[in-house]
Amino acid sequence: MKNTKKILVTGGAGFIGSNLVDRLIKQGHEVTVLDNLVTGKEENINSDANFVKADISDRVEIEKSFENIDYVFHLAALARVPLSIEDPAGTAKVNILGTINVFKCAADNRVKRVIFASSSSVYGDQEVLPLAESMKPAPISPYALEKLEGELWAGMFTDLYELPVVSLRFFNIYGPRNDPDSDYSLVIAKFLKQKSLGQPLTIFGDGEQTRGFCYIDDLTKALIASIESEKIKGGEVINIGSQTANSVNQLADLIGGEKRYLDKRSGDMQNSKADITRAIELLDWRPEVIFEEGVKRTKEWFQGYEANNN
Repeated sequence: MKNTKKILVTGGAGFIGSNLVDRLIKQGHEVTVLDNLVTGKEENINSDANFVKADISDRVEIEKSFENIDYVFHLAALARVPLSIEDPAGTAKVNILGTINVFKCAADNRVKRVIFASSSSVYGDQEVLPLAESMKPAPISPYALEKLEGELWAGMFTDLYELPVVSLRFFNIYGPRNDPDSDYSLVIAKFLKQKSLGQPLTIFGDGEQTRGFCYIDDLTKALIASIESEKIKGGEVINIGSQTANSVNQLADLIGGEKRYLDKRSGDMQNSKADITRAIELLDWRPEVIFEEGVKRTKEWFQGYEANNN
């Protein structure tokens, strides 16, 4: 995209959203961040972005933000498996109803394309790796089911409302701004926080479960490629993750310190690794940051975060 575009990022104050917003603004685009700041942080918001504090669960509250918008990145969600098990109605209100609200507002305002943040959790536990988009989804948590329903709504809006929506299935994204202080923080942020407090690294299960960890910079490149690609027509589902799988034990070893093993959590997938053939074909995208380097960068960011928050 050579010309400046008007772009709306829901969840733009969160870990993934704020990193994306920074990259978009660096490229010269006009960006609006829509976030209710429940899990996002105001200090994450780029000062050159327009900020609207609103909740996607309330369509009336958000609809004006879609006026004259070219592209929408829909990243806002309650994106935690344990929380969805504790409160499935609460997470469904945001992850399903909120998603429908975003799609409808985008359709009403003739947005050119919407990128929906789905999740590799929709696959559930499959017998074959890597995980390919052609596999039948088998979600094992309310969160995963909510994301799968979002994909179905994406297809519906593409066909019925003529709103091109593409669903990107994220695989275990990590990197700077991954909130270490949340009760539902992702595993790498939790490990870094525990180590800084002199606590053992808590691992659910035997730690041999694997993930296709994807560094945040690689993800933001994929997101931007998804609005630039002329091969996207709408309704596609595309994996965004690593072709290599690393175990939770390997991650713990890179962080360093004592480990403590707990019972496996309900709703957690055992193994995950991405088949990115479709991402290569449609987005010309491949991850570039190797796992060890990504963990190193995240550790360096965390040291600065701790210094500024103590």
